[in-house]
Amino acid sequence: MQVPTLADVHEARDRIAPHLRPTPLYEYASLSELVGAQVFVKHENHQPVGAFKVRGGVNLVSQLSDEERRRGMIAASTGNHGQSIAFAARIFGVAATICVPEDANPVKVASMRGLGAELVFHGADFDAAREHCEELAREHGYRYVHSGNEPLLIAGVATQTLEILEEQPDMDVVIVPIGGGSGAAGACIVAQAVSPATKVIGVQSEAAPTAYRSWKERELVEDKMETFAEGLATRTAFELPQRILWDHLDDFVLVSDDEIRTAQATMIAATRNLVEASGAAPLAAALSLRDELAGKRVAIILSGGNATREQLLDVLAR
Repeated sequence: MQVPTLADVHEARDRIAPHLRPTPLYEYASLSELVGAQVFVKHENHQPVGAFKVRGGVNLVSQLSDEERRRGMIAASTGNHGQSIAFAARIFGVAATICVPEDANPVKVASMRGLGAELVFHGADFDAAREHCEELAREHGYRYVHSGNEPLLIAGVATQTLEILEEQPDMDVVIVPIGGGSGAAGACIVAQAVSPATKVIGVQSEAAPTAYRSWKERELVEDKMETFAEGLATRTAFELPQRILWDHLDDFVLVSDDEIRTAQATMIAATRNLVEASGAAPLAAALSLRDELAGKRVAIILSGGNATREQLLDVLAR
């Protein structure tokens, strides 16, 4: 698994350009006042599937060999990676099977079904679905699309950070939510090459700290997965994103689920957008780092907006 370069990110942008538009980067005065910094929001919730991962899916599927296309693809997901693969599979005429947890987000499930993917429900969480997915890939010969250990996925999602730094070259900090880590890994690759002075900070829920612990300890570890934020929820760390994060991530913070809920409600009110929990985690991190970020220019990546009605009612009622 070769680490993508900036050239790979530029090639990815050329491949996805016919299918995906650049997303807005807006400054919100109320968020800036709250954080004590100049805060910009990168609206990946405006993607066709409501999440950033579609960038990586289109880039990867566009590069499948004829033999891989004949075999079909399979992936495991709590929803956004699955939507990404399903969206790209429809564009390029490839069969896609997505393994999801039994209680997967129904908004994301409906989207994947609408995009034509076959769904397999298995297990209580992402990692149980992933293990079953890997078994099916071996049994049927599908092209297994890992949600993190794919250079083409990382190069694709890195285009979100490339857009940020092209629009605002003097950005001091980019804060990225981390589940598997592909988005943060892509941000590190771009920032290191384009704007080395820009710091990349990752954030994860303390109720699912596997990626955080792996980054801290410089080895792949497993840990609990108890967060409500499905985009941050994994029990295992992914090798390729972690290798990149070990070398280039400037900081990594943990926040509580309650802090994420508060940030989610705040972002919905401030931006008038749908915001899912993982997409609000960067604001929770920014609030926890107010002293460090004071007076700086900060981009927070709103990674997705695929929240259910029930999730929104619960968050807003608090």
